[in-house]
Amino acid sequence: MGRTTQSGGLPATSRRKSTPVKRVPASATSSKANESQTRRQKRFKPGTRALMEIRQYQKNTNLLIRKLPFSRVVREVAYDITSQHFYWQVEALLAIQEAAEAFLVSLFEDTNLCAIHAKRVTIMPRDVQLARRIRGRNDILN
Repeated sequence: MGRTTQSGGLPATSRRKSTPVKRVPASATSSKANESQTRRQKRFKPGTRALMEIRQYQKNTNLLIRKLPFSRVVREVAYDITSQHFYWQVEALLAIQEAAEAFLVSLFEDTNLCAIHAKRVTIMPRDVQLARRIRGRNDILN
Protein backbone atom coordinates (compact mmCIF):
# COMPACT_ATOMS: atom_id res chain seq x y z
CA MET A 1 0.00 0.00 0.00
CA GLY A 2 1.22 3.47 -0.85
CA ARG A 3 1.34 6.37 1.51
CA THR A 4 -1.83 8.37 1.77
CA THR A 5 -2.57 11.81 3.06
CA GLN A 6 -5.17 12.62 5.63
CA SER A 7 -7.22 14.68 3.18
CA GLY A 8 -8.77 12.86 0.27
CA GLY A 9 -6.82 9.64 0.50
CA LEU A 10 -4.59 10.47 -2.51
CA PRO A 11 -0.91 9.55 -2.50
CA ALA A 12 1.35 12.40 -1.38
CA THR A 13 3.11 12.53 -4.77
CA SER A 14 -0.06 13.08 -6.79
CA ARG A 15 -1.42 15.88 -4.61
CA ARG A 16 -1.73 19.25 -6.29
CA LYS A 17 -0.19 22.28 -4.64
CA SER A 18 -2.46 25.27 -4.43
CA THR A 19 -1.22 28.67 -5.52
CA PRO A 20 -2.28 31.74 -3.60
CA VAL A 21 -4.74 33.98 -5.43
CA LYS A 22 -3.68 37.60 -5.60
CA ARG A 23 -6.55 39.93 -4.76
CA VAL A 24 -6.63 43.32 -6.48
CA PRO A 25 -8.55 46.16 -4.83
CA ALA A 26 -11.55 47.43 -6.78
CA SER A 27 -10.07 50.93 -7.09
CA ALA A 28 -6.98 49.59 -8.86
CA THR A 29 -8.94 47.77 -11.57
CA SER A 30 -10.67 50.92 -12.78
CA SER A 31 -7.50 52.85 -13.66
CA LYS A 32 -6.46 53.13 -17.32
CA ALA A 33 -2.82 52.25 -16.57
CA ASN A 34 -3.67 48.82 -15.19
CA GLU A 35 -6.07 48.07 -18.04
CA SER A 36 -3.38 48.66 -20.66
CA GLN A 37 -0.94 46.43 -18.76
CA THR A 38 -3.38 43.57 -18.27
CA ARG A 39 -4.82 43.69 -21.80
CA ARG A 40 -3.90 40.56 -23.72
CA GLN A 41 -2.90 40.30 -27.33
CA LYS A 42 -5.57 39.10 -29.74
CA ARG A 43 -5.46 35.34 -30.16
CA PHE A 44 -6.41 34.00 -33.57
CA LYS A 45 -8.02 30.64 -34.18
CA PRO A 46 -5.63 27.86 -35.20
CA GLY A 47 -4.60 28.24 -38.83
CA THR A 48 -5.65 31.88 -39.18
CA ARG A 49 -2.17 33.24 -38.61
CA ALA A 50 -0.75 30.74 -41.13
CA LEU A 51 -3.26 31.85 -43.76
CA MET A 52 -2.37 35.50 -43.09
CA GLU A 53 1.32 34.71 -43.59
CA ILE A 54 0.57 32.83 -46.82
CA ARG A 55 -1.33 35.81 -48.20
CA GLN A 56 1.49 38.15 -47.17
CA TYR A 57 4.15 36.06 -48.93
CA GLN A 58 2.01 35.67 -52.05
CA LYS A 59 1.54 39.43 -52.35
CA ASN A 60 5.23 40.36 -52.44
CA THR A 61 8.01 39.28 -54.78
CA ASN A 62 10.87 39.33 -52.29
CA LEU A 63 13.27 36.43 -52.09
CA LEU A 64 12.64 34.17 -49.11
CA ILE A 65 16.16 32.76 -48.69
CA ARG A 66 18.82 35.15 -47.42
CA LYS A 67 21.29 36.16 -50.13
CA LEU A 68 24.60 35.70 -48.33
CA PRO A 69 24.01 32.15 -47.03
CA PHE A 70 22.64 31.13 -50.44
CA SER A 71 25.69 32.56 -52.24
CA ARG A 72 27.96 30.64 -49.84
CA VAL A 73 26.15 27.40 -50.68
CA VAL A 74 26.37 28.08 -54.44
CA ARG A 75 30.08 28.84 -54.20
CA GLU A 76 30.68 25.71 -52.11
CA VAL A 77 28.81 23.48 -54.56
CA ALA A 78 30.67 24.99 -57.50
CA TYR A 79 33.98 24.42 -55.74
CA ASP A 80 33.06 20.80 -54.90
CA ILE A 81 32.22 20.10 -58.55
CA THR A 82 35.22 21.81 -60.22
CA SER A 83 37.84 22.23 -57.43
CA GLN A 84 38.34 25.82 -58.65
CA HIS A 85 37.35 29.12 -57.13
CA PHE A 86 35.19 31.28 -59.38
CA TYR A 87 34.24 34.91 -59.29
CA TRP A 88 30.49 35.33 -59.36
CA GLN A 89 28.49 38.27 -60.60
CA VAL A 90 25.74 39.39 -58.28
CA GLU A 91 23.17 39.07 -61.07
CA ALA A 92 24.22 35.47 -61.71
CA LEU A 93 23.77 34.54 -58.05
CA LEU A 94 20.39 36.26 -57.97
CA ALA A 95 19.29 34.42 -61.11
CA ILE A 96 20.27 31.07 -59.57
CA GLN A 97 18.49 31.98 -56.35
CA GLU A 98 15.34 33.03 -58.21
CA ALA A 99 15.31 29.73 -60.11
CA ALA A 100 15.96 27.71 -56.95
CA GLU A 101 13.14 29.39 -55.05
CA ALA A 102 10.74 28.94 -57.98
CA PHE A 103 11.65 25.25 -58.10
CA LEU A 104 11.12 24.82 -54.35
CA VAL A 105 7.78 26.64 -54.37
CA SER A 106 6.44 24.48 -57.18
CA LEU A 107 7.74 21.35 -55.44
CA PHE A 108 5.98 22.32 -52.22
CA GLU A 109 2.78 23.00 -54.15
CA ASP A 110 2.90 19.48 -55.59
CA THR A 111 3.82 18.10 -52.17
CA ASN A 112 0.81 19.82 -50.64
CA LEU A 113 -1.44 18.26 -53.29
CA CYS A 114 -0.02 14.83 -52.42
CA ALA A 115 -0.75 15.42 -48.72
CA ILE A 116 -4.30 16.59 -49.48
CA HIS A 117 -4.83 13.50 -51.64
CA ALA A 118 -3.85 11.39 -48.63
CA LYS A 119 -6.49 13.33 -46.60
CA ARG A 120 -3.87 15.11 -44.50
CA VAL A 121 -3.03 18.77 -44.03
CA THR A 122 0.56 18.18 -42.91
CA ILE A 123 3.20 17.48 -45.55
CA MET A 124 5.65 14.65 -44.91
CA PRO A 125 8.91 13.57 -46.56
CA ARG A 126 7.07 10.80 -48.38
CA ASP A 127 4.89 13.46 -50.04
CA VAL A 128 8.00 15.22 -51.34
CA GLN A 129 9.36 11.90 -52.61
CA LEU A 130 6.09 11.09 -54.34
CA ALA A 131 5.89 14.53 -55.95
CA ARG A 132 9.43 14.20 -57.30
CA ARG A 133 8.75 10.67 -58.53
CA ILE A 134 5.60 11.76 -60.36
CA ARG A 135 7.52 14.61 -62.00
CA GLY A 136 9.79 12.06 -63.63
CA ARG A 137 13.35 12.29 -64.96
CA ASN A 138 13.06 15.96 -65.88
CA ASP A 139 13.18 16.87 -62.19
CA ILE A 140 16.49 18.66 -61.68
CA LEU A 141 17.45 17.05 -58.37
CA ASN A 142 17.10 13.40 -59.52
